[in-house]
Amino acid sequence: MTAAVAPSTRRMALLLAGLAMFGPFSIDTIFPAFPQLAQRLAVDEVAVQQTISVYLLFYGLMSLAHGPLSDAWGRKRVILGGLVIFVGASVGCALSTDLTTLLAFRALQGLSAGVGMIVGRAVIRDLYHGHDAQRLMSQVSMLFGIAPAIAPIIGGWILLSGAGWPLIFWFLVVFALVLLAATARFLPETHPVEARIALSPRTLLRDYVRIGFNPRFLRLALAGSIGFGGIFLYISSAPAIVMQHLHLGEGGFAWLFIPTIGGMTTGSFLSGRMAGHSTPTRQVALGFTLCAVSAVLNIGYVTLAPQFALPWAVMPIFLGGMGMALIFPILALAVLDMYPLQRGLASSLQAFVQLMISTVVAGVVSPLLHNDPLHLALGQAGFFAAGFVFWYWEHQRERASEAASTAH
Repeated sequence: MTAAVAPSTRRMALLLAGLAMFGPFSIDTIFPAFPQLAQRLAVDEVAVQQTISVYLLFYGLMSLAHGPLSDAWGRKRVILGGLVIFVGASVGCALSTDLTTLLAFRALQGLSAGVGMIVGRAVIRDLYHGHDAQRLMSQVSMLFGIAPAIAPIIGGWILLSGAGWPLIFWFLVVFALVLLAATARFLPETHPVEARIALSPRTLLRDYVRIGFNPRFLRLALAGSIGFGGIFLYISSAPAIVMQHLHLGEGGFAWLFIPTIGGMTTGSFLSGRMAGHSTPTRQVALGFTLCAVSAVLNIGYVTLAPQFALPWAVMPIFLGGMGMALIFPILALAVLDMYPLQRGLASSLQAFVQLMISTVVAGVVSPLLHNDPLHLALGQAGFFAAGFVFWYWEHQRERASEAASTAH
C-alpha cells in the first residue's frame, strides 16, 4: 500500500467503473438514433457517423492532458472538473438543431469524457500494488464492460418510447450528475500535495517525447490498443451489422453488444481470479489464444454459412471480448509501473494511443469494411494478429534482457 489510505474496494470498484462508463455511454447510446438523426438533421448516415469520429478525436487529444493535470492538481479535482464540463456539453448536444452545432458539442463531450477512465487508472495504482491492483483493475473492467452492452439498448428503448433523439443526451446529463455527486462524496484524494509535479510546458513536452517514444511503452501500448481495435471494429460498425446484415430494428442492438461485452465481462472476472495464481505472461498468452480462436471461427462462419444470422453470427465475438479483457489489465499496469512518479502522464499517453487507433477504426476502417461481414471478420483478425505481434516482440525483448542479466 502507498501512503494513501485505501477505502472500501467494492465502493472504489463501483465508483471508478461508473467514471469509466460515461465515455462509452457517450458513444454507444446514440447508435440506435443514427437513422433518426439523419432524418431530423437532413444529412446522410455517413455524416452522422462523424458524431463518433469527432468525439473520439477530441477524446484522444484531451487524453494527453487529463493525466498530467491530475499529477499537478490532484486526481479528485480534475475528475470533478471534467464531469462539470461533460454535463454542459451534453446539455448542448440535447439542444442542438443542426449537425454543425451537434458536432461542436460532441467535441466538447470528447474533451471531458476521458477524465474518469484515465485518472481512474492512476487512482488504482496510487492505492494498490501488484495482485491487489490487478484485482481492482479487473473488477473495474468487469463493471465498466456493462456500459457498451446496455448503452445502445437504453438508447433504443428511449427511441421506442416515442421520445426523440435529444432525450438520449438528457439521459447522459442525469448520469453525469449522479457521478458528480458520488465523486464529491466518496472519492478520496489519492495524490498528495507533496507528490505533485508542477505544470511546465517545456518539461511536459520533454516528458511526452521521452515516454511516448520509449520502445517498451510503444510495444505495450500498441499491443493492447491495436488488439482492442478488433473488438472496436464491431462496436463502431454496430448500426450496419444490426440493421443492414441482421435486419433488426432499433431495439436489436442487444444481439451484438451482449455477447461482445459479455465476453469482456467474463474475461475481466477471470483476470481478477487469476491474479496471484498465474503469471502475467501466461494470462496474456491465453488472451491472445482466445482472440485467435475467435477470429478463426468468425471467418469460418461468414465464409461457409449460407446466411448471416443469429445466434451464430455473434457468438465468436464473445471469445474475442474475453481474450482482450484478460490482456488489458496486465498491459495497462505494466505501463503504469514504468513511471511510478508520473502515472497520470503514462495513463494519458496510453489512452491517447488507444483512442487514436479507435478513431481511425471508427472513421476510416469501419466505413470501408462494414458493408461485408467477411471484410469485418478479416479486419478483426488483422487487428488481433497485429496486437499479438507487438506483445510477442515485447515478450522476446524481456526474455533476452533477463538472459543477459543472468549471464552477467
